[in-house]
Amino acid sequence: MTNYWLVKSEPGEYSFDDLIKDGTTVWSGVRNYAARNNLRAMKAGDPVLFYHSVDDKEVVGVCKVSKEHYPDPTATEGDWSVVDVVPVCKLTKSVHLSSIKNTPALCNIALVKIGRLSVMPLEKSEFELILEMSGTSLAAVGLD
Repeated sequence: MTNYWLVKSEPGEYSFDDLIKDGTTVWSGVRNYAARNNLRAMKAGDPVLFYHSVDDKEVVGVCKVSKEHYPDPTATEGDWSVVDVVPVCKLTKSVHLSSIKNTPALCNIALVKIGRLSVMPLEKSEFELILEMSGTSLAAVGLD
């Protein structure tokens, strides 16, 4: 069963363009228990929306989980996890947080309700609606 996700990153720290350039990355440094548990629920192949937080506040791309959770190599203490992700595609046009908040079908997603959560699940319908809002086809992300 496919799960759908959204991850947040400050573009000044690590942007979607950085992921495209790198080809893969370890999603490390998560130090929130709910976000960590979400990382642990991710499965290889799960699609992930990539959100630029802080200044941009917009969904800009799609990546996918390429390696399921394992211990965070950056953690000096505690029980933290990471996953590996690879880029799939940039969105045709980014979807700003204000558009998400103004869409009734999306007003209750964690991005709106739990602003500080950096890794969150989405329903398939929510994931597909954000793609539709961006003008990006399901085929472009391999979900047709």
